[in-house]
Amino acid sequence: MKTPRGSGLFRNRDFSLLLSGQLISSIGDQAQSMALPLTVLALTGSAGEAGLVLGLGTISYLVFGLVAGALVDRWDRKTTMIWCESGRTVLTAGVAVALWFESLTMTQLYATAVLGGILTTLFQVANTAALPNVVGPRQLSAALGRSQSAAGAVGIFGAPLAGVLYALGRTVPYAVNAVSFAVSAASLRLMRARFQVDRQGARTKARVTTEIREGLGWLWRQPVIRFLTLVSAADKVRYGAGYLLIITLARQLGASPLWIGVVFSGAALGAMAGALVSDRATRRFPLGLIAVVMLWLEALMFPLYALAPDPLTLAAVAAAESLVAPVYMVAMTTHQLAITPDGLRGRTTSAVWTLTTGALSIGTLAGGALITAVGAETLVWLCGAWLLALAVLTTANRAVRQAPPAGTTAPHGEATLAIETTDAAR
Repeated sequence: MKTPRGSGLFRNRDFSLLLSGQLISSIGDQAQSMALPLTVLALTGSAGEAGLVLGLGTISYLVFGLVAGALVDRWDRKTTMIWCESGRTVLTAGVAVALWFESLTMTQLYATAVLGGILTTLFQVANTAALPNVVGPRQLSAALGRSQSAAGAVGIFGAPLAGVLYALGRTVPYAVNAVSFAVSAASLRLMRARFQVDRQGARTKARVTTEIREGLGWLWRQPVIRFLTLVSAADKVRYGAGYLLIITLARQLGASPLWIGVVFSGAALGAMAGALVSDRATRRFPLGLIAVVMLWLEALMFPLYALAPDPLTLAAVAAAESLVAPVYMVAMTTHQLAITPDGLRGRTTSAVWTLTTGALSIGTLAGGALITAVGAETLVWLCGAWLLALAVLTTANRAVRQAPPAGTTAPHGEATLAIETTDAAR
């Protein structure tokens, strides 16, 4: 009898430890992300400096992302992740202590943002590269879907909790986040799974730049991943502009800050619902069909933002538009990880994320200028036309249309080894 890939996932002790540690860490991150700009404003009164501190994490990823991928493929992934969480514990606790003794400086905050961004980049790349070895190929899409659902839950409930923590005291969010990183590190130490295939005797003395080129070259030779990554980056440009765009539309409709929060809670609810069905959809439908359907639905629904008569309708549109994106993300990531040799997973993951993160940053920066230049409603229609073009191009791509369901193809011999590794860890 064939066992569904998602069955018994939470009986996988290692995955439960990994997911619970990350969930706790994400809650801490949410608390700190709310407290950080308020802390900078209290120190300097400058919104510009607050934005700079927040942006340093993204800049760190863009600058360090490709290098992180090469290092993750070279180093022991589990040890790397533990050291990253330990380092973030020290950095964040340092901010809490400095606040307690009223000795916090902008220099410390800048250093914390940059170093924290580097450690976060290493952790995220290592985590994604290691996941197929923790859960095995049959449960990969289910594990990615559970992770997406957890992230959606944090998005819905994390903001109110962050507000409560900050109200308890300005040091509390940082102290909670430091503890959350320590808990994540402890959960990693308790895991028994191997985070990578044994590569004894593999070449490790090549230059980092050579290894980066090797990963990029392999990625470029995969027509489906190459095309969909470029399309995802183009979609992220629209997504980056859309955040400020939706806020502007909500304010034009007279929405209070509370209602603006409701709009984005609607988006988080839609994303969480999509994540809950992502495993079933990934196993049932071809990757190409999922990509095409997502882009067409986005192209048809995005213009509805300009037609929404009130904030509640905006929230409904946000929920509907966010529903299918997690399904595509899980399917695409499952496909990428399934066909990528273990020794290249860090580099390919970092390459995809660096490109899409860069595109998101461009969209965010361009959004404000475009709203000022053409107006919010016009920009909605321009974004809709952009999505329509992406949908047409994707539909016309033969390689994408013929792509099988994600996870049905894996490098020769690697799927067996991953299954054996996971079974032995249990």
